[in-house]
Amino acid sequence: MSRWHNVFRAAAVVALAVGSSSIAAAQKKPVTQALVVASVAGQPVAIIPISMIVVEPTVPTGTMTADRPTLKAWTDSLLVEGALSRAPEVKWVPPSELRRISRRGAGLVPDPDQMGQSIMRSWSLTTVPDPLRSNLRKLLAIAGGARYALIPASLIFKADSTGALAADLSILLADTRTGKVVWRSIAKGSGGTPDQVLGKAVATIFPVEGEP
Repeated sequence: MSRWHNVFRAAAVVALAVGSSSIAAAQKKPVTQALVVASVAGQPVAIIPISMIVVEPTVPTGTMTADRPTLKAWTDSLLVEGALSRAPEVKWVPPSELRRISRRGAGLVPDPDQMGQSIMRSWSLTTVPDPLRSNLRKLLAIAGGARYALIPASLIFKADSTGALAADLSILLADTRTGKVVWRSIAKGSGGTPDQVLGKAVATIFPVEGEP
């Protein structure tokens, strides 16, 4: 019995080491990878509002709205829609709820749109720095006690090599208790309308079995 216990224990250590190595390697350079939703199933996860959207000059004028508040609200909406429809086993807390909580906090709770979350677009960051980390903890403590935050750090719209519209969404999952980045990805989509392009990018975060 003791021998099998040691075998299983050794296997677990190896698996943990391999997993940690994979995460570290992924953070050295941008990669596209799905979120392992099973790791947060049944838990509340807050979706932080996006604060940085760039439309490169290669995108034809008129393709995207020039109104930034509208563009940010649209991005948040598509991300939430994708999360709710493709990963319903998670208790998602949408940006609208975070804003409502902040307004009710009468200045004691940070504004979820003004926490500096775009700093997390840097792949060299494996830990959430302060004051962003402390602000996330304050906000999420009231938002159902959520431990994890899904942070869309930046979104870039550009033209791909064929001239089609493309989107690169830098996104990560952070553990607000430890401050560690536990997952991150460059979600990519190309070809189609802005809705379709961003939808394709979101689908890489929450892939559904059986999809082509």
